[in-house]
Amino acid sequence: MAPFYRGHHVLISQTCELSVRPKYSIIRSSSFIWQSSPSTSKPLPTLPTTTHIPYTMAPGILVEEPAAQLPQVTKSNLDAPRHIFPDGIRTSGQHPPLYDVLKPYSEFPKEITGRTVWKRDDFINNPEKWVHPFTDEEVAELSATADAFIASGTPLTGISKENFVLPKLGKVLTDLREDLLNGKGFILFKRFPADVWGPEKNAVAYMGLGTYLGYFVSQNGRGHVLGHVKDVGDDPTQIHTVRIYRTAARQFFHADDGDIVGLLCVHRAQEGGESDIVSVHNVWNILQKEHPDVAETLTKPIWYFDRKGEVSDGQEEWVRQPIVYIENGGQGRLYCKWDPYYVKSLTRFSDKGIIPPLSEEQLHALKVLEDTCQQEALHMVLEVGDIQFLSNAHLLHARTAYKDFAPPAPRRHLLRLWLATPEGEGGWALPMPDSHEKKRGGIQVNDTPPRAPLDAE
Repeated sequence: MAPFYRGHHVLISQTCELSVRPKYSIIRSSSFIWQSSPSTSKPLPTLPTTTHIPYTMAPGILVEEPAAQLPQVTKSNLDAPRHIFPDGIRTSGQHPPLYDVLKPYSEFPKEITGRTVWKRDDFINNPEKWVHPFTDEEVAELSATADAFIASGTPLTGISKENFVLPKLGKVLTDLREDLLNGKGFILFKRFPADVWGPEKNAVAYMGLGTYLGYFVSQNGRGHVLGHVKDVGDDPTQIHTVRIYRTAARQFFHADDGDIVGLLCVHRAQEGGESDIVSVHNVWNILQKEHPDVAETLTKPIWYFDRKGEVSDGQEEWVRQPIVYIENGGQGRLYCKWDPYYVKSLTRFSDKGIIPPLSEEQLHALKVLEDTCQQEALHMVLEVGDIQFLSNAHLLHARTAYKDFAPPAPRRHLLRLWLATPEGEGGWALPMPDSHEKKRGGIQVNDTPPRAPLDAE
């Protein structure tokens, strides 16, 4: 097994050999070598490299180092100042997992069954199973509610189910929410009049729909709760600073930092920009059968995810975590959190020896994972007025590179929502410190206020 760095815990086996190195404190056992980063741990006492410290506990127990503290949510996000957060709720933001509740590979399922496991052939010729065209009555209800909200003068960041009432369409969305969380995990709405309504009404109606599925969370360090997937000219090769959704580059299979992601197509590209989705649970079953070594690598908390500078005071520039987890309670389901761009962009730290570079084992795993997703993906093309809602817990999604029409034609433009579904309201029991937060996940930098710009900035 390749060595990996531990920011906050060490592994203690029944009989361990403790070694001290100039840069990292290391715990050795017959089957593990876990290292702790010097940026988060105080040096261990100097001991001879052959010192043996016997313990009478079971192998593989995670024990906190006295010098290291696990980052926690330190202020109430449910009672945030309303002059900054109009609904009184702050996005929780990114956090390391609760390392002491992470499960070893031996406790992961060999095969997953149920509604969350699906294959492309289940849907490719059966659009009635996953496509819902809005009816004229539903569009009329949505239009009237949006007009009333705009007339009220309420800021868009203060929108909620309570002030965006949809008596009939709301029932459709409530039923859909259950299927997103516990079923196939996706839906494609059609006939949203994005080419008829203006930018403000599109944004209001779209965010109003989203309030029936979850709580909107900030998607970047600027506090954007309404995102804009649009090529703004950023350089996609600068992945340590650039978010790929702001470019025309290909996006590999990934999940976003929210329980549900929504995409509303306002303008299409000239070519490309097409969408692919895949069932994580189907992919897991294939990996367990054909690549169990890769499946095991995905369960290890050896993956460093870049935060690309979107950090609050006192936080690290990365988060160390596995790619797949088991729920911390709940139904014990397998949950996935992944984006290859975020693990490939950390050379500015690994080159300095602050964190480890990606190992051959990891590079092999991410390639096999991407190849398997491509092999199993359901492909779809978003037309103007289409809305795609996806689960980020048990689906991964991707998009092809694209080319825009020449000016003055509008560029490809999708409005994006990240929606949180807290554990106490039907959401998955995540092994995260904010699992019960209403606006869990997302990206929150200090007290940056939420914003809902009507176009990309």
